[in-house]
Amino acid sequence: MTIGSNDLLKDLQNRGLIAQTTAEEELANHLNETSRTLYCGFDPTADSLHIGSLVPLLMLKRFQQAGHKPLALVGGATGLIGDPSFKAAERKLNGPEVVNEWVGKLKTQVSQFIEFNDNANSAEVVNNYDWTKDLNILDFLRDVGKHFSINAMIQKESVKQRINREGEGISFTEFTYMILQSFDFAELNRLNGCSLQIGGSDQWGNITGGTELTRRQNGNQVFGLTMPLVTKSDGTKFGKTESGTIWLDSKKTSQYAFFQFWLNTADADVYKFLKYFTFLSVEEIDAIEKADQEAEGRPQAQGILAKEVTRLVHGDDGLAAAERITQALFSGEAADLSEQDLAQIQLDGLPSTEFELSSLTDMPLTSFFTESGLAANGKQVKDALQRNSVFVNGEAKGMQDNMLATEIFAADKGYYNKYFLVKLGKKKHHLFVLK
Repeated sequence: MTIGSNDLLKDLQNRGLIAQTTAEEELANHLNETSRTLYCGFDPTADSLHIGSLVPLLMLKRFQQAGHKPLALVGGATGLIGDPSFKAAERKLNGPEVVNEWVGKLKTQVSQFIEFNDNANSAEVVNNYDWTKDLNILDFLRDVGKHFSINAMIQKESVKQRINREGEGISFTEFTYMILQSFDFAELNRLNGCSLQIGGSDQWGNITGGTELTRRQNGNQVFGLTMPLVTKSDGTKFGKTESGTIWLDSKKTSQYAFFQFWLNTADADVYKFLKYFTFLSVEEIDAIEKADQEAEGRPQAQGILAKEVTRLVHGDDGLAAAERITQALFSGEAADLSEQDLAQIQLDGLPSTEFELSSLTDMPLTSFFTESGLAANGKQVKDALQRNSVFVNGEAKGMQDNMLATEIFAADKGYYNKYFLVKLGKKKHHLFVLK
């Protein structure tokens, strides 16, 4: 679906994707006049982006589809400082070598979502280290710092929370982050004609700092737009599971685990997430919701969401791999899988562990499953064993089997003398492969 500029802001509103804007009417007119350049920043705080970055990444794509030019800024400079916005404590500072390595990985990731072509609105990836590396401290303080009032900076909600939090406070290093981000906007306006910055609603203070600095330094009016931070209806943190963060890198979160995350979305969240994370029209999503309300049984929305987002992030091949594993594990027909099928689902990303039988001597299942990452701790395994809800190649195991790992995982008990599909509870699956 391609949306023109006239309808873009209306569509974003209908999706619930706009939290705040500067000069709303003027921004609408600004976007309607001609193709504009906008940017969003992504700091390298890890070697991969996580699903919290999906909303802004897809927002850049939505603007590009409407004819505007997206810049994805990877923060080689700001990543060395750390953004204090709504963080409970000071970030750990990473060294230049680590940050540079992560910058390269993030560049590759953001390039998946925006289009690079010969058109005037072709995307670009920029790095703020390029225009900060040669700055000297005196010039920066005189030419940039003089435009910022400490009185105004400490009134920003993200800073105020840290100042008021007992025993924490904020370092001068993180305090200056707002100035650096504002400087990015002014420089991108000067160098690239960029006139709009987008970001999460936690970035509002930094974004408005940038609009003001650009006005003062360049004499240009620029705009800011924020998106709501994604929340879940049950109050738990979006993008986190028992096994940790959901990453965009398939080496950190397999396509199967990624697909399952979206498949397990609560009914109360799924239609909102379809509007945030897919390019289905609002009308299509409303029709899906209406059909689910009228139908009996499991809603179709979760399956649609899982397919759409997995395809966006991992492509058709990644989606096929995720669906192949899901079908194998939940069809109840795992015993019918061929040796090639089992090898393939290991390659496709089902969590797996290779082991030698001699390593299991005197090892209880509680330890084996915990060390493999199938369970968070031994208690979780023990509870499942007591309920007979641990299955190895379809056979239920109980507490009496806890010390029998060498018997349970012997070659003659495995599929093709080597594969063991273990199910813990209703949803956790792991493939053990005997070397």
